[in-house]
Amino acid sequence: MSKRDYYEVLGVAKNASDAELKKAYRRAAQKYHPDRNPDSDEAEEKFKEAKEAYEVLSDAQKRTAYDQFGHAGVDPSMGGGGRGGFGGGGANFSDIFGDVFGDIFGGGGGGRGGQRVYRGADLRYNLELSLEDAVRGTTVKIRVPTFSTCKTCNGSGAKKGTQPSTCTTCGGHGQVRMQQGFFSVQQTCPRCKGTGTIIGDPCGDCHGQGRVKEQKTLSVKVPAGVDTGDRIRLANEGEAGENGGPPGDLYVQIQVKEHPIFKRDDANLYCEVPISYATAALGGELEVPTLDGRVKLKVPEGTQTGKLFRMRGKGVKPVRDNMVGDLLCRVVVETPVKLSPKQKALLRELDSSMKDNKKHSPQASSWLDGVKKFFDGVKF
Repeated sequence: MSKRDYYEVLGVAKNASDAELKKAYRRAAQKYHPDRNPDSDEAEEKFKEAKEAYEVLSDAQKRTAYDQFGHAGVDPSMGGGGRGGFGGGGANFSDIFGDVFGDIFGGGGGGRGGQRVYRGADLRYNLELSLEDAVRGTTVKIRVPTFSTCKTCNGSGAKKGTQPSTCTTCGGHGQVRMQQGFFSVQQTCPRCKGTGTIIGDPCGDCHGQGRVKEQKTLSVKVPAGVDTGDRIRLANEGEAGENGGPPGDLYVQIQVKEHPIFKRDDANLYCEVPISYATAALGGELEVPTLDGRVKLKVPEGTQTGKLFRMRGKGVKPVRDNMVGDLLCRVVVETPVKLSPKQKALLRELDSSMKDNKKHSPQASSWLDGVKKFFDGVKF
């Protein structure tokens, strides 16, 4: 199968700078690294492909040869060689791994000495808030299950009073070199699994892992105006790293619970206000709720169901905006129920007095006129 163009693999232009190449490789390494895709052969192949592309394009001489002759200029099996090919004396894979990949995951391979370290995993915590707390802001204590550095052995994994010994297979590098024809390949040491050390007498608390599972309590300051989908990052509060690597981060995901009265749409709040038949017809004054207390709402006579009344500045100030939204009240005319005989008689009398006067029901009259025209134009 033919190889893809190296620039295409990294998703960069042919005139990309060294910084752009490194950024593109970091992005690919994060996405396809086997540690993050343990069961995906496709991800592993794409990771190797990206690493190979960066190894060539990050070396000035190899890049020149590749730009002139393509894969043939850098692949010894196709005639390439010297410093321009993989068989030459250029930078090896472990150097690239340490320069770029180590920045992402907390440490590189053993090509430059020292054991491999890994950044701890990021964690996510789903936090449910009431609408009031989301709008005003609050401080919440949460309990998070996580891996933390073992305090008994200080993360070494060895029993207190002892130390891990240097792996004799890889000399403490965590990597072993294998020569296969023109290729010199570095692989993870099979004995120490890349740590560079062997634990002869493991710690009884963490069983040689250097980390223990525990619940920790954290205080989360929630800023005013957050909404569902917002995330709060707590740096270094994720899982502890391995072999002394830095901890990951904790991301608190906000979920705002449904409110019995209000619905939120960005900065605005919406609510429905039921009004009586008489208030809709004659007008009046109502008390409506807001998040800051009750306010008066004037309803003009002849108000119809669905009419929106805007109360400026009674909405929400979003976390990323300085403008406060509005409260929009939608009135719903409520049909009276369980009427007494006297009330029914009064309504019939009122209805009879309005039947022959279209000005009392302009919408109904307009609709009836439209229905009449429709039937007049239809041939049955």
